[in-house]
Amino acid sequence: MSAFEFYFSFYGLALGLSVAVVATGLATAIQHRKAIRIGWLTPLLALFVGLDIATFWDAAWHAFRDAPFSYGMLVIGLAIALLYFIAASLVFPHQIEDGLALDDHFWANKKIVLLLTTAANTVMVAVSALQVVGQPGAGMVLLNYAIAYPLYLVLVVPAALTRSKRWFAGLIGLHVLIYLAIACLPAPPPPAQYSLESELGSMVGLDPAQKQPPEINRASDIRGDSRSPDDGAPIRKSAPSSTAGEAM
Repeated sequence: MSAFEFYFSFYGLALGLSVAVVATGLATAIQHRKAIRIGWLTPLLALFVGLDIATFWDAAWHAFRDAPFSYGMLVIGLAIALLYFIAASLVFPHQIEDGLALDDHFWANKKIVLLLTTAANTVMVAVSALQVVGQPGAGMVLLNYAIAYPLYLVLVVPAALTRSKRWFAGLIGLHVLIYLAIACLPAPPPPAQYSLESELGSMVGLDPAQKQPPEINRASDIRGDSRSPDDGAPIRKSAPSSTAGEAM
């Protein structure tokens, strides 16, 4: 197990618990749909939090897969995962009572939920930017952060502070559409694997995965014999006649 696999196994487990909390809350609300009023505000917030966690998970994979393991990185990952877990736990109420309206719970907790996700993204951007500085392609990564992070702030922070259903729906709905559009983009092709062996093999017309031509048996060639392609019987090569012996 590599250092990143060890780190990401813990990090992924913590983020996975946040997704499980949101899914459990949604399932509970659906189960009691006849006793409570679900509405559309809380499901939209739950959808955004779920997509935000998934996008954050993808960003962590790209940002930290080449990072050396340290206890500090583990603590940072714990702090980020804790922010997401608290935010996910506040999306749905923990106790369901007859006649409950989820909109009331939404207005009481929406602000803290979105501010927690904003804090998690802020820590992630800061750590990732420090991680890629000085590495090849750092300019493009930093440019991506310079565009995506302000856009996140412009859409999410006003949605956290507004008391208008329309403003919340427009801002968070737009961010959800951005996440879904990113999800529909084709995956980039993997980088070509270059090796000296494959390059030499292509120069002489051999398959790079093939270590030697199939028709040559090197061990038998060293012994001085070969095998018949029909029955596999060994054929001993006769030694060439000596010109000097013929002359005698």
